[in-house]
Amino acid sequence: MDRHIYDDEGIQLSFSRVGFVTCTPSVTAVLRRAWKAADASDVTVLIQGETGSGKQVLAQGIHELDRKRSSRPFITVHCSTISEALAESELFGHQRGSFSGAALDRKGLFQSAQHGTIFLDDVNDLPFPLQPKLLDVMQRKMVRPVGSDREIPVDVRVVAACNEPLEPLVQQGRFRADLYHRLNVIQLALPPLRERTSDLCALILTFARRYSHLYSPIESIEPDLLQLLEQQKFPGNVRELENTVQRMLFTKLEGNSLTLADWLAQAGQDEKDQPPDLIDMAASAMWKIISQSGVPYARALQEIEKRVLETALHADGSTRQQIARRLQTSERTLYYKMRTHGLRNPAA
Repeated sequence: MDRHIYDDEGIQLSFSRVGFVTCTPSVTAVLRRAWKAADASDVTVLIQGETGSGKQVLAQGIHELDRKRSSRPFITVHCSTISEALAESELFGHQRGSFSGAALDRKGLFQSAQHGTIFLDDVNDLPFPLQPKLLDVMQRKMVRPVGSDREIPVDVRVVAACNEPLEPLVQQGRFRADLYHRLNVIQLALPPLRERTSDLCALILTFARRYSHLYSPIESIEPDLLQLLEQQKFPGNVRELENTVQRMLFTKLEGNSLTLADWLAQAGQDEKDQPPDLIDMAASAMWKIISQSGVPYARALQEIEKRVLETALHADGSTRQQIARRLQTSERTLYYKMRTHGLRNPAA
């Protein structure tokens, strides 16, 4: 099928083959742009997203779907861990004898990525003194190894990722504006896992298959476990979920389905002693209703209150006095709430 008319299902399938799994519409929209970016193999891409949201996997996918560069190297540079003293040598190489310990000529990472892709992970942490040198290489496509008086041409696609927006860093003087604009040609913003809960089932099964050579195979996920996971914050995003799945597989003793008991076991909890946080689950469910259905906040609160009262009024044929006691409110307040919502006590 022609790449330019590929449908969303085909794009999802292509990225799933390179490790990026989703069925969430907002994420599929990002993949659609990434698909077009893979076709434009000389264009710089900037991927924004929280830690663990899948930026490196997406960058790898763009490279592998790039027909011009996919057979060439994909080199990752971890900008947050690169030593400022050695950063220039790491990226651009050095000549023998250019500094203490430089016993041999060495190619830098840009040369190692020749005709391929260099991925600048956490580019927001790139040392400030190195930023103008990176900008120069990107603009002129030439590198000069440390200690050398000659320049070497490089044909490298740059894909960068940041775990915090670059524009505020530019305004604070922590990131060069000219480098930001040079990086920000095609921008892809990956949402956090908590905003793509419809992907949880597919992601968990993908991770379970990934480690099937180490643990018993998993064929399904129990609904109560999925319901609980949809309420989790997952600050580590997809990476945290993958580690959690590994722990569940490790602690699981029998069966081919992941259950709520497996979740509690990996967390060192007992299912009887550690029930789920029901208030947190209810709050998350209410937020989902408000954000996805467009129900006003005040109306949603009123509806929840009405439903709770209805449930209480129909419980075990209790009297109004008993219901008020269970709700830990006065009978007068309960009566007022019932009138407000047009409710009556079936047992009265």
